Amino acid sequence: MRYIELICNTPAEEIEERCERMTELGAEGFVIESEDDFKNFLEENHDYWDYVDEELENQFAGVSRIKCYLCDDEDGRAVFKRIIDAFPQTEASYVQDSDWENNWREYYKPIETGKKLVVVPEWEEIPSDGRTALRLDPGLIFGTGSHPTTKMCLEELENYAGTGVKVLDLGCGSGILGIASLVLGSDFCLGCDIDPKAPDVVMQNAALNGIGGDRLKAVAGDIITDGSLRESFGTGYDLVLSNIVSDVIINLAPHVPQFIKPDGVYIASGIIEGREEEVQAAIEKAGFRIIDHRIMDEWHCFVAKPVM
Repeated sequence: MRYIELICNTPAEEIEERCERMTELGAEGFVIESEDDFKNFLEENHDYWDYVDEELENQFAGVSRIKCYLCDDEDGRAVFKRIIDAFPQTEASYVQDSDWENNWREYYKPIETGKKLVVVPEWEEIPSDGRTALRLDPGLIFGTGSHPTTKMCLEELENYAGTGVKVLDLGCGSGILGIASLVLGSDFCLGCDIDPKAPDVVMQNAALNGIGGDRLKAVAGDIITDGSLRESFGTGYDLVLSNIVSDVIINLAPHVPQFIKPDGVYIASGIIEGREEEVQAAIEKAGFRIIDHRIMDEWHCFVAKPVM
């Protein structure tokens, strides 16, 4: 179905009033895009990232606008005319619903990582090159395999995942790392993420790879503040993963020793350039020694083992 997309540039102080007027004219379901809102969102949620893409920031520079979508039918065109008459500066274009649902898929192709793995979007054919395939729906939640932090973790997993290995993935997101450890032969993985949607997403992606609840479990919660949640995880993990951001890794590091075996391995990634020394100090203070420090683009990844 075709839709009419309306974009009405509006001073921030007039957005609420104009939305009310456009509602009276028959529009509904507004999208508000504002540089101020974007900056406030980043500030209020800075614990979840250390880096925001410059291109994304540029997209919101100076922006203050209202978007809405109308069905391209008789009723929609009537609303369109009333809005254009009231606000002549409104821009209009046509979009298909298939544009929203499917066009983003063209940007996701199989991604080779390390020597063994290839991350394959759900709708793509598995390459016949002998690599171990990891099926993923990239549209569900963070973690597609394309980001340097995830690539470094996937490459390190090839060194440590395998038969007999029990994995704990802290900040599991889409489940890509835990699922990768299982397709590489590990026995079991428990994933945890602060996002309440994560467990369902993880298990959906696991099902794409033929992995069930006997080998993978996922829960939602904040293990830094929730002691009972930490206790429920037990201990004896051969491999602990945390591909998150620097501040979370720093706060998480003191809790990792209670989960990991004396000869286990801790992989921490998601560390932006400039924060690596702080993170390394926190990991070492928690009782680990760094056995590998990897850098890709402007991101860092540490591999550590408990001090014996």
